[in-house]
Amino acid sequence: MIKVLIYEDNPQLREGLTMLIDGSDGFSVVASYKNCNNIIPELEAWNPDVILMDIDMPGVNGIEGLKRIREVNQNIKVLMLTVFDDNKNVFEALKNGANGYLLKKTPPAKLLEYIGDVATGGAPMTSSIATQVLKMFSELPQQANNEYNLSEREKQVLQLLVNGYSYKMIANDMFIAIDTVRSHIKKIYEKLQVNSKSEAVAKAFKDKLI
Repeated sequence: MIKVLIYEDNPQLREGLTMLIDGSDGFSVVASYKNCNNIIPELEAWNPDVILMDIDMPGVNGIEGLKRIREVNQNIKVLMLTVFDDNKNVFEALKNGANGYLLKKTPPAKLLEYIGDVATGGAPMTSSIATQVLKMFSELPQQANNEYNLSEREKQVLQLLVNGYSYKMIANDMFIAIDTVRSHIKKIYEKLQVNSKSEAVAKAFKDKLI
Protein backbone atom coordinates (compact mmCIF):
# COMPACT_ATOMS: atom_id res chain seq x y z
CA MET A 1 0.00 0.00 0.00
CA ILE A 2 1.43 3.36 -1.08
CA LYS A 3 0.65 5.99 1.56
CA VAL A 4 0.06 9.46 0.07
CA LEU A 5 0.04 12.83 1.85
CA ILE A 6 -1.54 15.72 -0.10
CA TYR A 7 -0.80 19.45 0.10
CA GLU A 8 -3.32 21.42 -1.97
CA ASP A 9 -5.17 24.63 -1.07
CA ASN A 10 -8.16 24.12 -3.41
CA PRO A 11 -10.69 22.16 -1.29
CA GLN A 12 -12.54 20.71 -4.31
CA LEU A 13 -9.33 19.47 -5.92
CA ARG A 14 -8.04 18.20 -2.58
CA GLU A 15 -11.23 16.19 -2.09
CA GLY A 16 -11.16 14.96 -5.70
CA LEU A 17 -7.55 13.78 -5.40
CA THR A 18 -8.37 12.05 -2.11
CA MET A 19 -11.34 10.20 -3.64
CA LEU A 20 -9.34 9.19 -6.72
CA ILE A 21 -6.33 7.88 -4.82
CA ASP A 22 -8.25 6.30 -1.91
CA GLY A 23 -10.60 4.59 -4.35
CA SER A 24 -7.75 2.89 -6.22
CA ASP A 25 -6.21 -0.44 -5.26
CA GLY A 26 -2.78 -0.17 -3.68
CA PHE A 27 -3.10 3.50 -2.65
CA SER A 28 -4.18 5.25 0.54
CA VAL A 29 -4.41 8.97 1.38
CA VAL A 30 -3.27 9.30 5.00
CA ALA A 31 -4.07 13.04 5.26
CA SER A 32 -4.42 16.27 3.26
CA TYR A 33 -3.68 19.90 4.09
CA LYS A 34 -4.17 23.35 2.54
CA ASN A 35 -0.58 24.53 3.13
CA CYS A 36 2.80 23.48 4.52
CA ASN A 37 2.69 25.55 7.74
CA ASN A 38 3.15 22.45 9.94
CA ILE A 39 4.74 20.11 7.43
CA ILE A 40 7.46 18.59 9.64
CA PRO A 41 5.18 17.38 12.48
CA GLU A 42 2.67 16.23 9.85
CA LEU A 43 5.41 14.31 8.07
CA GLU A 44 6.42 12.64 11.31
CA ALA A 45 2.82 11.86 12.25
CA TRP A 46 1.81 10.21 8.97
CA ASN A 47 5.12 8.83 7.59
CA PRO A 48 3.89 8.83 3.96
CA ASP A 49 5.61 7.14 1.01
CA VAL A 50 4.73 9.93 -1.44
CA ILE A 51 3.82 13.58 -0.98
CA LEU A 52 1.70 15.29 -3.66
CA MET A 53 2.73 18.94 -3.42
CA ASP A 54 1.06 22.01 -4.89
CA ILE A 55 3.25 25.13 -5.25
CA ASP A 56 0.97 28.16 -4.88
CA MET A 57 -0.59 27.86 -1.41
CA PRO A 58 -1.34 30.47 1.29
CA GLY A 59 1.11 30.55 4.17
CA VAL A 60 4.06 28.23 3.54
CA ASN A 61 4.02 27.33 -0.17
CA GLY A 62 5.14 24.14 -1.89
CA ILE A 63 8.72 25.16 -2.71
CA GLU A 64 9.36 26.26 0.88
CA GLY A 65 7.63 23.10 2.12
CA LEU A 66 9.90 21.02 -0.09
CA LYS A 67 12.98 22.77 1.35
CA ARG A 68 11.78 22.02 4.89
CA ILE A 69 11.24 18.35 4.04
CA ARG A 70 14.74 18.00 2.59
CA GLU A 71 16.29 19.53 5.71
CA VAL A 72 15.09 16.53 7.71
CA ASN A 73 14.39 13.77 5.16
CA GLN A 74 16.16 13.00 1.87
CA ASN A 75 14.35 9.75 1.16
CA ILE A 76 10.64 10.57 1.07
CA LYS A 77 9.29 10.99 -2.47
CA VAL A 78 7.89 14.44 -3.28
CA LEU A 79 5.85 14.81 -6.47
CA MET A 80 5.00 18.39 -7.45
CA LEU A 81 1.46 18.74 -8.84
CA THR A 82 0.87 22.29 -10.02
CA VAL A 83 -0.44 24.59 -12.72
CA PHE A 84 2.97 26.29 -13.03
CA ASP A 85 5.10 25.26 -16.00
CA ASP A 86 7.53 28.18 -15.97
CA ASN A 87 11.29 27.68 -15.80
CA LYS A 88 11.69 29.33 -12.41
CA ASN A 89 9.30 27.03 -10.55
CA VAL A 90 10.51 23.91 -12.36
CA PHE A 91 14.15 24.76 -11.62
CA GLU A 92 13.48 25.64 -7.96
CA ALA A 93 11.53 22.41 -7.42
CA LEU A 94 14.17 20.15 -8.98
CA LYS A 95 17.06 22.04 -7.36
CA ASN A 96 15.49 21.55 -3.94
CA GLY A 97 14.96 17.82 -4.33
CA ALA A 98 11.58 17.19 -5.99
CA ASN A 99 11.34 13.65 -7.35
CA GLY A 100 8.95 14.56 -10.15
CA TYR A 101 6.97 17.47 -11.60
CA LEU A 102 3.46 17.12 -12.99
CA LEU A 103 0.85 19.57 -14.20
CA LYS A 104 -2.66 19.44 -12.76
CA LYS A 105 -4.11 18.65 -16.18
CA THR A 106 -2.52 15.18 -15.91
CA PRO A 107 -5.27 12.55 -16.54
CA PRO A 108 -6.31 10.63 -13.37
CA ALA A 109 -5.10 7.24 -14.63
CA LYS A 110 -1.69 8.72 -15.51
CA LEU A 111 -1.49 10.44 -12.12
CA LEU A 112 -1.95 7.11 -10.35
CA GLU A 113 0.70 5.57 -12.60
CA TYR A 114 3.09 8.41 -11.82
CA ILE A 115 2.53 8.08 -8.05
CA GLY A 116 3.35 4.38 -8.31
CA ASP A 117 6.37 5.20 -10.46
CA VAL A 118 7.82 7.76 -8.07
CA ALA A 119 7.24 5.44 -5.10
CA THR A 120 9.48 2.82 -6.73
CA GLY A 121 12.28 5.21 -7.62
CA GLY A 122 11.10 6.80 -10.85
CA ALA A 123 11.06 10.52 -11.58
CA PRO A 124 7.96 11.29 -13.64
CA MET A 125 7.58 14.60 -15.44
CA THR A 126 4.87 15.99 -17.70
CA SER A 127 6.34 15.97 -21.22
CA SER A 128 6.35 19.77 -21.55
CA ILE A 129 8.24 20.00 -18.25
CA ALA A 130 10.79 17.41 -19.38
CA THR A 131 11.35 19.47 -22.54
CA GLN A 132 12.08 22.55 -20.43
CA VAL A 133 14.50 20.60 -18.25
CA LEU A 134 16.36 19.36 -21.31
CA LYS A 135 16.60 22.89 -22.67
CA MET A 136 17.80 24.33 -19.36
CA PHE A 137 20.56 21.80 -18.96
CA SER A 138 21.58 21.85 -22.62
CA GLU A 139 22.56 25.47 -22.12
CA LEU A 140 25.03 24.66 -19.34
CA PRO A 141 28.76 24.93 -20.19
CA GLN A 142 30.43 21.84 -21.60
CA GLN A 143 32.89 19.88 -19.50
CA ALA A 144 34.93 16.71 -19.92
CA ASN A 145 32.83 13.60 -20.34
CA ASN A 146 35.36 10.80 -19.88
CA GLU A 147 35.85 10.87 -16.12
CA TYR A 148 32.87 8.81 -14.99
CA ASN A 149 33.63 5.54 -16.83
CA LEU A 150 30.00 4.81 -17.71
CA SER A 151 29.54 1.63 -19.71
CA GLU A 152 27.66 1.77 -23.02
CA ARG A 153 24.71 0.06 -21.32
CA GLU A 154 24.73 2.63 -18.52
CA LYS A 155 24.87 5.47 -21.05
CA GLN A 156 21.85 3.97 -22.79
CA VAL A 157 19.91 3.83 -19.50
CA LEU A 158 20.97 7.41 -18.69
CA GLN A 159 19.75 8.60 -22.10
CA LEU A 160 16.33 7.03 -21.47
CA LEU A 161 16.21 8.64 -18.01
CA VAL A 162 16.89 11.99 -19.63
CA ASN A 163 14.09 11.28 -22.11
CA GLY A 164 11.70 10.96 -19.17
CA TYR A 165 11.24 7.18 -19.26
CA SER A 166 10.03 5.38 -16.14
CA TYR A 167 11.84 2.28 -14.87
CA LYS A 168 9.15 0.11 -16.49
CA MET A 169 9.48 1.91 -19.83
CA ILE A 170 13.28 1.53 -19.76
CA ALA A 171 12.91 -2.18 -19.03
CA ASN A 172 10.49 -2.60 -21.95
CA ASP A 173 12.63 -0.55 -24.33
CA MET A 174 15.85 -2.41 -23.49
CA PHE A 175 14.21 -5.85 -23.05
CA ILE A 176 15.58 -6.25 -19.52
CA ALA A 177 14.02 -6.79 -16.09
CA ILE A 178 13.08 -3.83 -13.88
CA ASP A 179 15.53 -5.13 -11.24
CA THR A 180 18.28 -4.90 -13.87
CA VAL A 181 17.24 -1.32 -14.62
CA ARG A 182 17.47 -0.51 -10.89
CA SER A 183 20.92 -2.09 -10.77
CA HIS A 184 22.12 0.00 -13.74
CA ILE A 185 20.70 3.19 -12.23
CA LYS A 186 22.28 2.50 -8.84
CA LYS A 187 25.68 2.17 -10.57
CA ILE A 188 25.06 5.33 -12.62
CA TYR A 189 24.23 7.28 -9.44
CA GLU A 190 27.39 5.95 -7.75
CA LYS A 191 29.63 6.85 -10.70
CA LEU A 192 28.10 10.31 -11.13
CA GLN A 193 28.01 10.84 -7.34
CA VAL A 194 24.34 11.85 -7.37
CA ASN A 195 21.28 10.77 -5.38
CA SER A 196 18.33 11.42 -7.68
CA LYS A 197 17.21 11.40 -11.29
CA SER A 198 17.07 15.19 -11.49
CA GLU A 199 20.72 15.39 -10.35
CA ALA A 200 21.72 12.67 -12.84
CA VAL A 201 19.94 14.48 -15.69
CA ALA A 202 21.60 17.75 -14.69
CA LYS A 203 25.05 16.18 -14.67
CA ALA A 204 24.38 14.34 -17.94
CA PHE A 205 23.80 17.66 -19.68
CA LYS A 206 26.34 19.71 -17.76
CA ASP A 207 29.16 17.26 -18.54
CA LYS A 208 27.85 16.19 -21.98
CA LEU A 209 27.63 12.51 -21.02
CA ILE A 210 25.07 11.63 -23.71
